[in-house]
Amino acid sequence: MASILVIDDDEQILILLKSMLKRQGHEIVTANNGEEGIKLFRQKPTDLVITDLVMPEKEGIETIIELKKDFPDVKIIAVSGGGINVAENYLDVASDFGADMAFAKPLDSEKFLEGVGKILQQ
Repeated sequence: MASILVIDDDEQILILLKSMLKRQGHEIVTANNGEEGIKLFRQKPTDLVITDLVMPEKEGIETIIELKKDFPDVKIIAVSGGGINVAENYLDVASDFGADMAFAKPLDSEKFLEGVGKILQQ
């Protein structure tokens, strides 16, 4: 299937997403922050990047901007759990800066996996 880079500072979210996506047959690489994620992507680009928005060192919006600047065709899904209103605002901004889709945490796994499938088919 596809190779996917998942960037999130919450270890439990990384484990959850990795497990969900592996069951779909995808190859998963994980990073704990945007800086590490960008470094991994530069070393070996993936078919999709899934990034949290609120993280230490390099947050998600900065990560999206940098990846889109250097790799304009990269497919990105943003996720955020910063509270209902905050999450929606962050997710809107993420889409403005190049995220192809955005999901609020806690994730609806069915809708999330459906979104991953749609983006990978594009």
